[in-house]
Amino acid sequence: MDRAPTRYIADILTGAALLTRLPLPEHTSRGAASAWAWPVVGLILGAIAGLTGWLALWLGLPPSIAALLVLTAQVFATGGLHEDGLADTADGLWGGWTRERRLEIMRDSRIGSYGVVALILGFAARWSALSLLLEGGAYGAALIAAAAISRGVLPGVMALVTPARVDGLSKSTGQPSVATAGAAAALALLIGLIGLGGGVICAALLALAVTIGLARIAVARIGGQTGDILGATQQVVEIAVLISLL
Repeated sequence: MDRAPTRYIADILTGAALLTRLPLPEHTSRGAASAWAWPVVGLILGAIAGLTGWLALWLGLPPSIAALLVLTAQVFATGGLHEDGLADTADGLWGGWTRERRLEIMRDSRIGSYGVVALILGFAARWSALSLLLEGGAYGAALIAAAAISRGVLPGVMALVTPARVDGLSKSTGQPSVATAGAAAALALLIGLIGLGGGVICAALLALAVTIGLARIAVARIGGQTGDILGATQQVVEIAVLISLL
């Protein structure tokens, strides 16, 4: 695949603009074709989280407080984008009786009880895992691997699962090719292997299983995937990877 270096940079910037709230220079977006670069965006976010954890520990803060600061850095870097998807997905998939009502709930900006519970449990799981990883000292590569893998699976969901809506973020972003989705998954695995060696294989297999499970639930309940489903997938996969790496 012959591309100029500027094209690679543009793809990374496109992914970062979509998945983060980092201040970025203007660039020409290539939409879904840039999805191969999403694990690189995860690497950047994981590095920010790791640096935050290192600084907190260097200042003498306990691992529990360091983990809280890591979570705060992650939320600020992404604007809570994925957490919002997790809450909307929980509200929609389990708060409505029909496909149409579930999609309507997911689009509602208000949060319901299922969404609140999902956020509480999600943050609790991440905080617990991060606290233990920070206490053990082997957190940098784990944070990067979890961030990269949890974003590397998303293009596969977009490529293989039909959008549930005719509009919305997932639909407007476009459908990446299977080759692009495969490149994203391979790149995410490579990032994990470089940082953690063969120990990341089990985490990657668990991430695949979780992704397939969530995709099947989404198809059964709303007929496909949405931007909220992708956000929820990122969150649950990241939690699964962090826990598996303990």
